[in-house]
Amino acid sequence: MKPLYLLNAHCRRLKSVLMKQDSFPAFLSTSCQALSKKKKVNGYEDINQEKYASLVRTVTTSKYRHQTPDKIFEEDSFLYGKVVKTKSSQKTSEPKVPKKLFPLSNPNKVILSVEKTDPSIPLKISLPSRSQMTNGNVPSVTRILQQTMPMEQAFYLERWKQRMIMELGEEGFIEYTAALFSQGKLFHVQLEELLLSQEDFGIKQEELSGYLASVQHVLGDIVGVKSLESAVCHSELGYLGLVDCVAKYRDKLCVIDWKTSEKPKPQLRDTFDNPLQVAAYIGAINHDNNYNFQVDYGLIVVAYKDGSPAHPHFMDPDLCLHYWNKWLLRLEEYIEKKEGKQ
Repeated sequence: MKPLYLLNAHCRRLKSVLMKQDSFPAFLSTSCQALSKKKKVNGYEDINQEKYASLVRTVTTSKYRHQTPDKIFEEDSFLYGKVVKTKSSQKTSEPKVPKKLFPLSNPNKVILSVEKTDPSIPLKISLPSRSQMTNGNVPSVTRILQQTMPMEQAFYLERWKQRMIMELGEEGFIEYTAALFSQGKLFHVQLEELLLSQEDFGIKQEELSGYLASVQHVLGDIVGVKSLESAVCHSELGYLGLVDCVAKYRDKLCVIDWKTSEKPKPQLRDTFDNPLQVAAYIGAINHDNNYNFQVDYGLIVVAYKDGSPAHPHFMDPDLCLHYWNKWLLRLEEYIEKKEGKQ
């Protein structure tokens, strides 16, 4: 086989001869050009340079800046977009119903006459220990709701947690949550003292003055306290809880749940699973023989640290029944998960 440079030389000589004769074939010219060195093609020439000019300038000219949590979340939103809820399909699916419907009220409950009870002393039953439970381990309403939390709600809760950790650090976040729990517990204790005394008293904890001031307009509508910080257990569905208060609110006997918040919650939906919690307590009281009454109404009171007026969310019997069915679904889910682990 002849070397490549000899073939090129031969082609040039042959081309010059044929051109003189005006009979140079096109295919020979193409073949000779193919034997010559190919020019490299730059792939970046096909890219729209103007479209990405601003991005290139940003990358090449930006310097390190202090990254605050807000800045990081802004960049996260810019790069990945805002969280968009999945659009519901045109065919709306039928709402889930519990596999086993259980009544919220108890038609078989025996209510003792007023003469055999002392309505002036509110019930205050302590939570039983494990040794006192016949079943050994009865789940609480709080545990059931936590372990069956919807994915979307869990996502936003985790996102809030990560953001707070970025602002406060791991230890700072632990201290922050511990302080919230401590303030909430002291707030409940002082509310209990206030409801028992039925008169104003000096506020001992200065940091709680905002919460107590926030609920003053609600306390004026509450009378006839029947229980305070009292344990309740559903005799048939097998769960327990600690009810903040049972009293009359505007002449309606309610399970009252006190909540504290640093952000406004003007709508019932802003309280997340709290309506399910109240409905679960109502059902348990109605099926607990320790309580000589039945309840048909609920009330969630959200108190604010800055002292702004609390938002009372009243739940009528229809609303209580609506959330009772939702609670039964969550209870079924909890039982299925528990059985699946066994």
